[in-house]
Amino acid sequence: MLDIAALHPQFTEFTVAFLMAGVVARWISLTGKLPFTRLGATTLLLLGALAAVLAVRSGTQAHELAERVPGVGGAVNAHEDAAHWAQNIFLVVAAIELLALALVHRAKARRVVEVASAVVGLFGAGALYKAADRGGDLVFDWAGGVGIRSGDTTDVAHLLTAGLYEQAMVARGAHRPGEADTLLTMLDRLHPTDPNVALVYAQSLMMDRKDPKAALVVLNGIVVPDSVGFMRARVAFAKVDVFSAMGMNDSARATLTTLSRQVGDNPRLQGFIRQREARLK
Repeated sequence: MLDIAALHPQFTEFTVAFLMAGVVARWISLTGKLPFTRLGATTLLLLGALAAVLAVRSGTQAHELAERVPGVGGAVNAHEDAAHWAQNIFLVVAAIELLALALVHRAKARRVVEVASAVVGLFGAGALYKAADRGGDLVFDWAGGVGIRSGDTTDVAHLLTAGLYEQAMVARGAHRPGEADTLLTMLDRLHPTDPNVALVYAQSLMMDRKDPKAALVVLNGIVVPDSVGFMRARVAFAKVDVFSAMGMNDSARATLTTLSRQVGDNPRLQGFIRQREARLK
């Protein structure tokens, strides 16, 4: 069997788009005001039913990877059950739509069948919403599939990076600076050449470890390409914070002056610069 697990998000998007639009179009067609929606609804619902089959199949192929994450199995099963239920309802809708096409020369019978499709489609829309909602829970609450869908080790590293960073922010928000520092130190060791990670680590040295001198050493070692203007500004603002913490306001002002020349007439960055300058007065 062809492995289409990596295409699950794409099939899911088409499924939701086609089926929801198809249900709406079928109800509009019953009013008789927009004649094109009659055949349009059939087309959308048939394409959506096919997409649903592919979405369920690709999801079934992908679920083993997601279930390896500790504790995520229940969320995977809930999403899978809801998706099968939605798929089955819309397969029934597709069958009703095909019957309506077969009754093209029997207007009254076709009308009755299209009404049946519209009603069943409403139940399908509810089931589809539930499946999508549980899929959202799986992805956003449990990180199911995030970073592991493609099997690329780089993507897995992205997942670990996000996890370490977000957990560090939770620790900092809960006034546990030691934990935040430990997590961001680990992140820096995993990505020693990444300037974005170096910036976050320097900020941790400043905020969590209360060591502005060490933070300044890290910031001075960050090399930012000229093409990445906003990153250069972030590093400069971090240096301003460090200089301010060390009581070196003249150095902070000089850094802002240099940055102002570099960013030119960028209104957003110039606004940030003026805010920082006001704090130093």
